[in-house]
Amino acid sequence: MNKYITEGIDVESLNVLVVDDVPLNVLLIKKMLSQNTFQVRSASGGQQALDAIKEKKPTLILLDLMMPNIDGFEIIRRLRADACTKNIPIIVLSALNSEQDITRAFELGANDYINKPIIMEKLIRSVATQINLLHANGELSF
Repeated sequence: MNKYITEGIDVESLNVLVVDDVPLNVLLIKKMLSQNTFQVRSASGGQQALDAIKEKKPTLILLDLMMPNIDGFEIIRRLRADACTKNIPIIVLSALNSEQDITRAFELGANDYINKPIIMEKLIRSVATQINLLHANGELSF
C-alpha cells in the first residue's frame, strides 16, 4: 500500500481500527493490511469500538455494519455527531449490498463502502485514498 500513500506521510504513526464481530474477518483484514507499518487495532462490537475510539482516536476506521447491540449505522451516527470524531474517515466493509443500505451509510457519513467479500486491492486503495485526503487537508497529526 505504501506505493499508494503520499510520500512524506509517517505511516508508522497512523492507526487503523477494524470493527467486526467475526474474528475471521478481522484476521483477514489485518492480513490484507499487513504489508504496512501502521498500527492496526480491532474491536469485536459496537460498544467495544466506541470505547477503543475514546481511549485512542484512530486515524481511520474499517467498520462492519451488521453487529449485535450497536450496529455500524449507529456507530457512524454517533461518531459524526461528536466534534472529536466527526472527521475520522470511515470505510464500511459489509455484506449488506442493497442500494438502500449503501445510501444510508453514505447519508450518515461513511467515506467509502466496500462490499464483502473484500477485494484486497480495493481495500488497500480505499485506505490509501482516505489517508492521502487527511494529509492533503492537513488533518494528520503525528
